[in-house]
Amino acid sequence: MPHIEWSYTVSYYKVLLDEPFAKSKEVPWHATFLVISVRSILQISVRCTKDTLFDMIFLPSSRRHLLSAVAILALILIWRSSSSVPASFSSLVLHQPKAPPTGIHVPFSDLRHQILPLANTSTNHLSPPSQYFYGWGKNARSKSSNGTFQEALWLQPILNPHLEVLWQCPLQANKYTNHIRLPNIVQNISQVPPHPAKLETRVFWNPTIIALPYWSKNQYLVVSRIVTDGNHQENVICEANMCYTGSSDNARLGEKPCTEEDLQYLGPAGGLRCAAPPERLSVPPTPAERCEGKFGTYVDIPGFHDPRIFYSGKGEPLMMVNTQSRYACFGLWLIDLRSLNQHLPSLLSSSPKLLSLGPLTSYPTLTELTRNPPSTRSPIEKNWMLFYPESGETFIHYDISSPQTPLKGRTFAKVIGDGLTTTNLTDPLELPCIPDLPATEADAAKRGGTWHQATNALRLVLCARTDRACAPAPHNTVFVAIVHRKHPNYLHLPLRYERYFVVWAGRAPYGMLAISQHPLLLANETASGWPMDQNWDDDPTNAAAIARHKLRHGANSTDPHGGKPYWAYFTYTVSIAWAWGREVEVGEMGVGYLDDEVVLAIGIDDKGQGVARVEARDLLQCMRACPGRERFGGTGD
Repeated sequence: MPHIEWSYTVSYYKVLLDEPFAKSKEVPWHATFLVISVRSILQISVRCTKDTLFDMIFLPSSRRHLLSAVAILALILIWRSSSSVPASFSSLVLHQPKAPPTGIHVPFSDLRHQILPLANTSTNHLSPPSQYFYGWGKNARSKSSNGTFQEALWLQPILNPHLEVLWQCPLQANKYTNHIRLPNIVQNISQVPPHPAKLETRVFWNPTIIALPYWSKNQYLVVSRIVTDGNHQENVICEANMCYTGSSDNARLGEKPCTEEDLQYLGPAGGLRCAAPPERLSVPPTPAERCEGKFGTYVDIPGFHDPRIFYSGKGEPLMMVNTQSRYACFGLWLIDLRSLNQHLPSLLSSSPKLLSLGPLTSYPTLTELTRNPPSTRSPIEKNWMLFYPESGETFIHYDISSPQTPLKGRTFAKVIGDGLTTTNLTDPLELPCIPDLPATEADAAKRGGTWHQATNALRLVLCARTDRACAPAPHNTVFVAIVHRKHPNYLHLPLRYERYFVVWAGRAPYGMLAISQHPLLLANETASGWPMDQNWDDDPTNAAAIARHKLRHGANSTDPHGGKPYWAYFTYTVSIAWAWGREVEVGEMGVGYLDDEVVLAIGIDDKGQGVARVEARDLLQCMRACPGRERFGGTGD
């Protein structure tokens, strides 16, 4: 074998192997030892002849550095495991980051950009920027029971003057039922199209409604459930139009008078009717991760239930459905309705005033929404509502319950993508808005109610669209939604659902602002638990308001006080939307003003459906202010 010589150069290590470095007093002995060892290895020169053992060994050129590399690596590992890394080596050695402390402190300045951590699970809270809080009185005191004054733990916040409209009470509450009765009536919904080819025998219920753009041939999109035998779930969708009865004074812009056929299917008050046969919504099934105990049979029930349709902040027509979950038994999923309805993509991209391809699609397929951390999830999730600030972000409002309940109070989080969310972003100093309401009612059952989120949320600007000085701004924009207070009967079955509106701020920290003082009834609704004479008690203020309504809109064929029997055992509100006819682009379909009408989609006795239209300012009357933030030691935030 020919003579072999291995030579190693260390020119590119020169900066690390010079004498001053090895003799520096600032370098630990481990580093000195490493440098000397590396120098010794790299300066080896091996000469072999055919009489030696190395005559039998041949190493390809690419492997000749293997011995030195292994030796260097071993020395680095030994040294790294027993000492800290010198500053001189910081650019060459990767460091394991230090473990975060308990809880994560995020400076307020960072939150302006809405960059939120994903692992804030120690307290499940992230306090928002203080500049968004309401102001507080500096020297206010409260009077104690012994007549002395002391600093209050919390004070009424200095409310935004734009909220003044919420505290006005033009209508008095019923002295028996405590409800405020609005003059607007509930009208029927029919899925039977004009000139039907066959008799419709299916029963529809649980409607959810959104308005279509003003340039659409039809006015509304309606999704309804079909009453089944319970072994499967089925939902249908159709485009629909409202018709009016009586004189043309009763008509909204673009409405047509009811035909004889309309009245046959809708009744004498008219209502909302499908323009074509409803189509079945085909949504792929989802797997259930865990349905145990009383939920065990839910695994095998195909189809989704309790749909809610609404517009996103970008104008996407979304549907949220309740179906089997990847994380529990039943969860909530989002999908864009354009993936299910062939007419919507072209409709939403055909504005006569704006050249557009329509809103981008964020949820082309089913996407499950989550709650973070996993320990806060429930086996059955339902009734979440999404809200969309002007910033373009998406938030999920999970709960609005009392802190004394197992749900532990109000919770909401920011969606960060693919259905994943942050932890709870509710201000930890926000005082609950629910517990100050009475726990009992003066009815025959003597049972208090429980609180549940009911509808989607709408963004509202607290001024009139017809006011030229009105312009949307963070300080005059809020979110509104309906919550139910459910009262059981003696058998713990639903006796009635009471309709309350809640309002929260349209900017961070999205604090709760107000809740209805009294539940709202529509003109022909009744409240179970009281006799009919108390339900229809003639309040002079209500009578005057209804008379004014008739003068303004014309006499309706259905007298709000005409029928003394119960109209329904119980009713509940499924969704709310801005009414059809506003000349706005698709991206503004989720935003409205005080003088815009709101469409309420109403379920009736779990076997029927209705619709009502009411101006936003009438729905938000006679509210009470929420207490705001807690303050300690007599100092404000």
